[in-house]
This record gives sequence, C-alpha cells and structure tokens, in this order.
Amino acid sequence: MGNNLFKIAKTSSAAPFFPGFLETAESDSSLLAQFCVPEGWMGDLANGVIKLGERATVLHGLESAECGLLSMMRCYDPQDRSHILELFELAATSSSSFCYSTTILMANGQRQPIFCIGESHGLEEKHSGSMVGVFLFPRFKLAPGAHLHAQS
Repeated sequence: MGNNLFKIAKTSSAAPFFPGFLETAESDSSLLAQFCVPEGWMGDLANGVIKLGERATVLHGLESAECGLLSMMRCYDPQDRSHILELFELAATSSSSFCYSTTILMANGQRQPIFCIGESHGLEEKHSGSMVGVFLFPRFKLAPGAHLHAQS
C-alpha cells in the first residue's frame, strides 16, 4: 500500500500567494477535466450536515445529497477512516485547511480514488462555523484489490 495523504494546516493570511498565482487559464481547466472530475461540497458545523454534489452522492453510494460525516465515509477504505475522521474533528475545532486521499470501495468491487481539499472557517466567532471543499475524482478506477502505490 502506498503513502496516503492526510494533512491539516491552520489557515493564515500572513503568507499569501503572490499576485496572479491562483488565477487559472482556460487550458488549466480543460487539463483538469481531462484527468479528473471536480465537484464541490459544503458542511454546516451547527448541525453536522454535509451537502454533496450529484456525482459525489452517487459515488459515495448515498441516496441523499445531505448526509453526516460517518455516512459519507462508510464507503472509504477502512484503513483510512480513522485518519479522515481525525482531520474533520481537528477542522471542526479550529479554522483550518485540510486534504486527504483515499479510495471508495464500490459495490461492484472496483475502487475509485478520491482526493478531497477543504477548509473550515467561522469557528473563532460566536457561530458554529462551516466547511467547504472540493472532491477530485480521477478518471480511472482500480481493479478489485488493487491499490495506488507511491514510487520511491
């Protein structure tokens, strides 16, 4: 099994990107679409509800776009669930940026890689806060039992 990605960082405006760094060109968007399908999601920390997009709902094997964290993670690789839960717990207590990668175990035995990048905010104020992020679904699936491997 390769190295999985589980990261969290405190957000800081003290080290902004240089001007124009995050602007995307038309070619960047088409290149992204060639390799993966991006889809946004939102979470409300006041009630614990995560709202997924249409594709993410289907790929996560859910009947409703609104779900709880544990329901969403049910299809994830069991070895990754505790790490991802820890990331969400940390992000729910302090405004943070986070990312993770895992695989979705599909009913037909195939494994769909998934990358998630998100952030939490509004926790330092008197509000419960929220999360927002994007899933990236690579345009390939892994055969049953196959894993992504890190090359040294």
